[in-house]
Amino acid sequence: MAQEKETAVTVAERYSIIQTGGKQYQAIEGKTIGIEKIDGNPGDKIKFDEVLLRKTAANTVEIGQPFVKTAVTASIVKQTQGPKVIAFRFKRRKKVQVKKGHRQPITVVRIETI
Repeated sequence: MAQEKETAVTVAERYSIIQTGGKQYQAIEGKTIGIEKIDGNPGDKIKFDEVLLRKTAANTVEIGQPFVKTAVTASIVKQTQGPKVIAFRFKRRKKVQVKKGHRQPITVVRIETI
């Protein structure tokens, strides 16, 4: 008997696609995401006005032209930095080697309402 494996991929019923910092993120209520740095302290409420797409039910999808009128609200959880990225430049037989490290500042936010 061959048993079929069920896929663990679940699609959320309600979600939005927001744009901030030149990037796009999927916003699900209660989900915590790391985005490009936004000024603010932990606990501050922020509003994302650039909502590209909003799905509220199984068959209800709003697509912005360019943005949807309703905003997504979130609260700042913490200000932190991403993983260290090493940029290493090397030229053989020239005694040239430059090593630079970089950590991108990120803001962790929790989506409250869509």
